[in-house]
Amino acid sequence: MTDVQKNGSAYLTFISEKITQKIGELDASILESEQDIKRMHSYYWENYTEMDEYGYENYDNQQALFREMQSSDDNARLRRRLVRMLDNPFFGRVDFCYEGDEEPEIFYIGIGNFAESAGHIPLIYDWRAPIASLFYDYEKGPASYEAPAGVLSGEITSRRQYKIRGGRIIYELESDIKIDDDVLMQELGGAGENKLKNIIRTIQKEQNAIIRNTTDRIMVIQGAAGSGKTSIALHRIAYLLYHDRGSLKSSNVLILSPNGIFSDYISQILPELGEENIREMTFDLYAYRQLKDIVYDCEDRYDLLEHSLSSDSHEDTLYEYKQSREFVDLLESFILTLEDELMNFHDVVYRGTVITESEIIDLFYNKFTDVPLLSRMQEVAEYYIDQIETLRQKDLEPEEKDLLAQEFLSMYEARDYYDIYNRFLSFAGLECLPDLPQEKRILQYEDVYPMLYMKNRLELRRPDPTVKHLIIDEMQDYTWLQYAVLSQMFRCRMTILGDRAQTLDDHPNDVLKFLPGIYGKNIRMISINKCYRNTVEIAEYANRLAGIHDMDLIDRHGAEVLEKGFYSEQEAINFIAENVSSAPLETMAVITLTEGEAFYVHRRLKDALGVLQFDVENRLDLLHRNSRNFKKGLTVTTFYLAKGLEFDRVYVLFPASGGDKDDPLVNQALYIAATRAMHELCVLRYKDES
Repeated sequence: MTDVQKNGSAYLTFISEKITQKIGELDASILESEQDIKRMHSYYWENYTEMDEYGYENYDNQQALFREMQSSDDNARLRRRLVRMLDNPFFGRVDFCYEGDEEPEIFYIGIGNFAESAGHIPLIYDWRAPIASLFYDYEKGPASYEAPAGVLSGEITSRRQYKIRGGRIIYELESDIKIDDDVLMQELGGAGENKLKNIIRTIQKEQNAIIRNTTDRIMVIQGAAGSGKTSIALHRIAYLLYHDRGSLKSSNVLILSPNGIFSDYISQILPELGEENIREMTFDLYAYRQLKDIVYDCEDRYDLLEHSLSSDSHEDTLYEYKQSREFVDLLESFILTLEDELMNFHDVVYRGTVITESEIIDLFYNKFTDVPLLSRMQEVAEYYIDQIETLRQKDLEPEEKDLLAQEFLSMYEARDYYDIYNRFLSFAGLECLPDLPQEKRILQYEDVYPMLYMKNRLELRRPDPTVKHLIIDEMQDYTWLQYAVLSQMFRCRMTILGDRAQTLDDHPNDVLKFLPGIYGKNIRMISINKCYRNTVEIAEYANRLAGIHDMDLIDRHGAEVLEKGFYSEQEAINFIAENVSSAPLETMAVITLTEGEAFYVHRRLKDALGVLQFDVENRLDLLHRNSRNFKKGLTVTTFYLAKGLEFDRVYVLFPASGGDKDDPLVNQALYIAATRAMHELCVLRYKDES
């Protein structure tokens, strides 16, 4: 233990100098690589006509160029990480005395490993390294951690926490207490951001156990509103990318998110943690991409929700029926009938070689019975073509193969999934879809996933091999059928997270009851009931709406929830404008029920705030389903697009006629909207004059 290590300020100066030196070395290396790449390009274009006829020299030059470009990219990526570290090199320190030793060793913890050169002992340890678990899981006293060589035990003699910004120590705490005291309260009490923040400085012991779990193939996290479940899932991915870096890359991870804005909201977490961003899309978009050759467009969940909010009844029993296991069982029965009803077998003759109808039937029902129905005849065709090529001892031309394959495929009475799905609806005694050409077909949301399930059952498809880890957010908004479709399309590790209380239905949807039936019993289910987002006042107000009694609240207090009524919507909008302009916060939101209301309120607020000299061009934003960026200032949006986001202050703006607590869907919307507020919540209702 050196004197520099013992003193946090001195060590910060030492580390900053080392990182700056390393950045300078990387700059020189990157510049040299750029010059080498230019020389390689010049050499290639000057000499490629004279390279050997077998292409060996050309191949060698291409490989050398690829290696040099890869090295340059690696150095640039490392430089970006070191620049981030220079601002905040470390946030924790553990002094650990190993069993049998007399003096403790000092370990500084940061967002990534840093050593003077490869193979040297790190000067900063990555928060994901085994030694870092001492910081998250223990206070002073006996402790142990699992290293590659086995479990190492000893005693923590000191444990410190730091907040460093711009290379300066803001504070340093000798910590005998849990992280969720001084440091956590300071973090939670700060202003909101327009991006989700990393939580590596405040990871709790129970969160750390989830993040570092590498054994469970499917992990399901039921987390209360504001429990940090999305942050935990993303930190878990960062940990797995570090732990399994030989087999898992960021391109192998896909997150199915609630909306398009989510990608921007989470965009800085993984880069902050030294990883590349991962792919993200909504499941509805993923489904549309699978069906776009069948229909022109598909409705999404928000179309269904808007319809429910604008109709007299929120009970959509047909939608629920079409997403149920009962409906899928009926679909499976229908698929069995297609084995005979869809087929019209006949002999096939090609240049004197005949395959008879009976031979085709035998191949179809016996040899290739495991192949899905609408891919099976293709297998029969390939089998027959192979026979012809064997007899002739000559390969057929591609055009000949295509003609023969089409002859076999013509034995299907129908191959259009839209028409086949209509046959099923008739079989089920339900109204059929309109008879339209592909370019005019718009699929209602209730039929999107039944059709996709049927398509997956009828054609040969393999799970996406590029996706090795799937994250499903807002799990409570997925139906039984959607999980069945997901099990068809992905056979990889999964992190599934959500909150049963935040469903977009008018009644709770506890997916934990049926997930084991789809994925098997060997899934890990974890519940997190501690709320970190809201003040006690806001959390208790929201919990009363949802009938929640078991949430563990952080003892952070703020203003009482303001409930206020207005005679008109314009009066309520004027109140918001005056309140915002006189007491602005970093992030604020006006949350409405429907998309139409959000557009209207945004337009009216723009006028009212403009009169009050509020910077509406830069500080007022309308967040709609096609939005891709989440900005600071005042955001107007619907309750369903606000899910997953958080704001310093929230104005819930609902019509009084829609505020009746006997209306389950509106009450559910109010609960979701209320839980978006970190520090202040205003629930405003106005008389609906329509």
